[in-house]
Amino acid sequence: MLNLILLEDEAVLRQELTEFLGDCGYRVSAVADLASFHASYIPTLHHIAIIDLGLPDGDGMALVRALRAQGRQLGIVVFTARGATQDKVNGLSGGADHYLPKHTDLEELAATLGSLQRRLGEPAAAPTWILELGPRRLVPPGCSAIALSQQDTTVLQVLMAEPERIVSRQQIVQSLGEDFLDYDQRRLDTQIRRLRRKTEQATGLPLPVNTARNAGYRFFANAAVRP
Repeated sequence: MLNLILLEDEAVLRQELTEFLGDCGYRVSAVADLASFHASYIPTLHHIAIIDLGLPDGDGMALVRALRAQGRQLGIVVFTARGATQDKVNGLSGGADHYLPKHTDLEELAATLGSLQRRLGEPAAAPTWILELGPRRLVPPGCSAIALSQQDTTVLQVLMAEPERIVSRQQIVQSLGEDFLDYDQRRLDTQIRRLRRKTEQATGLPLPVNTARNAGYRFFANAAVRP
């Protein structure tokens, strides 16, 4: 996972961005002011910085200029409420690679970060499949959410809790509240086939679930499970 440092003083937005960027495959260090940034920023660790400008202890543009003056390879994205043309010109002239107003859609932010990574020669963050337990839906990367039944949700929760690990048929069946010895294994196979078909019909993407013959199933992509 690529390490990123986020400087945002608004607590709710900072939490929202941290969760979103984590789901996009980044390891996020989130800080609320300039002092915390200087205490947390590690040049050899952090490859991208997302910086707000209006901060409680100073101006974020001064930080952008200072970071750029260090001469290190660091991607800098300004993410700010200052959206005037001259503000954007000043930000880009001052050393930012990208300048985005805060009303920018988060998917555009993710695409901007991906483009910046490619320019920096960093490996792109792997896309993440998100399972939302409360609303019972699966959100494939870059696609609209897919409504799920309770059984679908339970099966995916077990598989997505530990991506890349083979989950035994017995563990899946028990998670459904069934007795493994009395359970018809064909029901599980049918459910997985139905999930695959539902996902591909809704998004055009294959569901990243492999069958481990005589063993179980494996979710083989980045995954996040949310309440």
